[in-house]
Amino acid sequence: MDYTVKGKDIIVNEPDLDLDETLDCGQAFRWKKVPSDFGCTYEGSFLNSRLTVSQRKAGEFIFHRTSEKDFLEKWVSYFDLETDYTELKKCFSEDETLSKACTFAGGIRLLRQDAWECLISFIISQNNNIPRIKGIIDRLCENYGGEFPSPQKLAKETVDSLSYLRSGFRAKYIFDASQKTASGLVDLDLIKSMPLDEARTSLKSIKGVGPKVAECILLFGMHRTEAFPVDVWIKRVLEEYYPAGFPDFAKENAGIAQQYLFHYIRCNS
Repeated sequence: MDYTVKGKDIIVNEPDLDLDETLDCGQAFRWKKVPSDFGCTYEGSFLNSRLTVSQRKAGEFIFHRTSEKDFLEKWVSYFDLETDYTELKKCFSEDETLSKACTFAGGIRLLRQDAWECLISFIISQNNNIPRIKGIIDRLCENYGGEFPSPQKLAKETVDSLSYLRSGFRAKYIFDASQKTASGLVDLDLIKSMPLDEARTSLKSIKGVGPKVAECILLFGMHRTEAFPVDVWIKRVLEEYYPAGFPDFAKENAGIAQQYLFHYIRCNS
């Protein structure tokens, strides 16, 4: 990755990033594609900081109205721009199926999201589709002045008061997550550094957090790249291509490999 400052914008060159593949693949839900004169453009938020980012052509991006300080301190990390995805894909390509997946959607990157926001987002994602997930999260943020509420703020809600979300059975899970996180019963910062099995167990102490949601929180909200969420698509991949088990050489970054495989199988089935 290299960049230049041009007026109020940051121009970034990064061959291993595609906005559609990264921001609309189901790992984050506060990004919206908007019309623009710059090609592919998204508006979204991270830690309640707004960003408009455009992909002018393959490998070239505009981070609009962003200071160099914010870019370096926030957005470089969020888009995982310091990780060499060319080298990761080269490693993954030792496996025939992973090689095809990396070639098909080589612009996917793992976003480094906020653990709390990720926890609530993936609780909401259960038995849900992306447009509805985004709608629920939009209503949540709108109720708090456009910002994602902290655990302490959300803990003041009740299951009944969350009815404006229209989130159905998930409201009781949102309530439980906010109560346990705000009180310190669940310490997300501590969980980040736990051995993986202990981290899974701690997350599953929250109502509504089962194995898949726990893996998603670990991968997308805590950047535990060895976490490996399994949904119906990945289950199909494992059964069809890896009946003897996932390749050992890829297990350290299995979660990133999962992103390539998920996109590949979902779009080619």
